[in-house]
Amino acid sequence: MPRFTTSDGADLFFRDEGHGRALICLPGLTRNGTDFDYLVPHLPALRLIRPDYRGRGQSDWTGAQSYTVVQEGADVIALMDHLGLDQAAILGTSRGGIIGMYLAVVARDRMRGICLNDVGPVIEAEGLARISDYIGRNPAARTHAQAALALERANPEFSGVPEGRWLEEARRHFIATDQGLQLNYDPALREAFQSAMTGGGGDLWPMFDACAGLPLALIRGATSNLLSAATAAEMQARRPDMLFAEVPGRGHIPFLDERESVALIHEWLGTCL
Repeated sequence: MPRFTTSDGADLFFRDEGHGRALICLPGLTRNGTDFDYLVPHLPALRLIRPDYRGRGQSDWTGAQSYTVVQEGADVIALMDHLGLDQAAILGTSRGGIIGMYLAVVARDRMRGICLNDVGPVIEAEGLARISDYIGRNPAARTHAQAALALERANPEFSGVPEGRWLEEARRHFIATDQGLQLNYDPALREAFQSAMTGGGGDLWPMFDACAGLPLALIRGATSNLLSAATAAEMQARRPDMLFAEVPGRGHIPFLDERESVALIHEWLGTCL
């Protein structure tokens, strides 16, 4: 399995498939490279790289103090160096989009473009509260089938979801054990999240503005509680050339296999690969 070791000794897992220009897909806060499984069949020929952040998926757990945007951004650059990649396009879902914007500040020359999946420079309090409710806590459900029902009930803002999709989600993000379902990430991520929220998160607009000149795209779930329509509109005002798609029947986050998502990603890739 493809792995690499960072300068601080962390052993991190990644998926590396295909050939040609590189697309690095960065997942959400508690998630991993399987976030993009639904998108993969719809991508054109390219080199697809999907890392598991430290503390998530198949990567080492390294403690709450290391689960930061700055460290995770450094890990992306370390992975690119490990693979000998001078540049790559970045597709970032939620947390991954924030990391992508951060990279536009500190390593812009390594980027060919950035596509943001349901995230922007303003994170809505409602969305943060939803994350705070579940992060770092094992689900009450004891089976994947029970977890799938719980996920569906917890996401009423989603409609028209493909049959079996919530069960797929449950299997991707929870591990079945004799004691019930367990998280597939370090529970200490809760501590890191709460610490970041206590710090206020800071003003992210300068990171968005640092994307100037890079091919830029934004996907928004039409019923998202994390990225508001007003923030998306301000992003468009600051970057009139930004490609934009809103996905009906999707909250936070679109699965990326929706017709609108696929069309926008193809158009964006055509501008940066």
